[in-house]
Amino acid sequence: MTGTAPAPFTADDYRARMERAARAAADAGLAGLLVAPGPDLVWLTGYAPTAETERLTLLVLAPGQDPVLVVPALEAPDAAKAAGAPGLTLRDWTDGKDPYAATAALLDATGRFGISDNAWAMHLLALQRALPGTTYASLTDALPMLRAVKDAAELELLAAAGAAADATFEEIRKVPFGGRHESDVAADLADLLRRFGHSQVDFTIVASGPNGANPHHEVGDRVIERGDMVVLDFGGLKDGYGSDTSRTVHVGEPTDEERRVHDLVREAQEAGFRAVRPGVACQEVDRAARAVIADAGYGEYFIHRTGHGIGVTTHEPPYMIEGEEQPLVPGMCFSVEPGVYLPGRFGVRIEDIVTVTEDGGRRLNDTTRDMVIVD
Repeated sequence: MTGTAPAPFTADDYRARMERAARAAADAGLAGLLVAPGPDLVWLTGYAPTAETERLTLLVLAPGQDPVLVVPALEAPDAAKAAGAPGLTLRDWTDGKDPYAATAALLDATGRFGISDNAWAMHLLALQRALPGTTYASLTDALPMLRAVKDAAELELLAAAGAAADATFEEIRKVPFGGRHESDVAADLADLLRRFGHSQVDFTIVASGPNGANPHHEVGDRVIERGDMVVLDFGGLKDGYGSDTSRTVHVGEPTDEERRVHDLVREAQEAGFRAVRPGVACQEVDRAARAVIADAGYGEYFIHRTGHGIGVTTHEPPYMIEGEEQPLVPGMCFSVEPGVYLPGRFGVRIEDIVTVTEDGGRRLNDTTRDMVIVD
């Protein structure tokens, strides 16, 4: 796949994100945000430490304060090169010094802070010892929608990742399936994702025959047989943004029941997509897809949520699930992926990434949702 490389995010982009996050923290009644290495730090600053380390790295965002990145001195030169570095102050610390005392000086001693879900417990506990009057909430609980609404540049990157996943499917349907191990086809999927621009492959599910009844089947050495339904679910990161798509193919001609179940899942996926529009609660997307399957008598075999958000990670809020009343907002991106799983027999899943527009939804995956026959 060829094309112009996307324009990188600028220091101004990251500065705006940090300002937005600080405002969101204030609106949520928080004294600030503490962001450890991981997807939130990458999204806010463009900085991803080259290696996991026990040394404290923490971005401190608080309303009315300039952003500060507490960073080990030996990693400060790399942090200073991050695209978002011009919008923050680096506060480095050297081995033998107390990084928690340095961090505590930046914080309200009695404040409640949002903290990255993936922050190390040793760091959080040390901060609590340094500031026993502080309390903390995970960012998923405190600000679940922090990264949920994408701007135009992010939408373009997600669309490009979706197009790369589509190109992967168009190629994989041409390869032999029958007589090969699931792991062989999974390796083909990974190679194709990389060929079409992915720098990271997160998953390549190839679930044939009865294995298709397990939504998160781990690829194994089962030999794919003629007559098998095969669930393909694959994705990863391209230029820092995620892809995730599922299609279910059949080796040779399907039975009437297999075709009927596939058609049912396709109808459910369409119903979920058509439910997408601004102001609708996330759970309504789940309800729309689930009703189609339940009305056909297969409700007990749809055993997972209808969708999950996607962005700088392949799974993130919002979630299309019963009980999630968060209203959809233009710019949100998430999967719509109903499925039917018949234990010991076969499964079917069809998945597209969808973004909310001003008056509905737009698919970021465009490959056929009809039954595809493979060799």
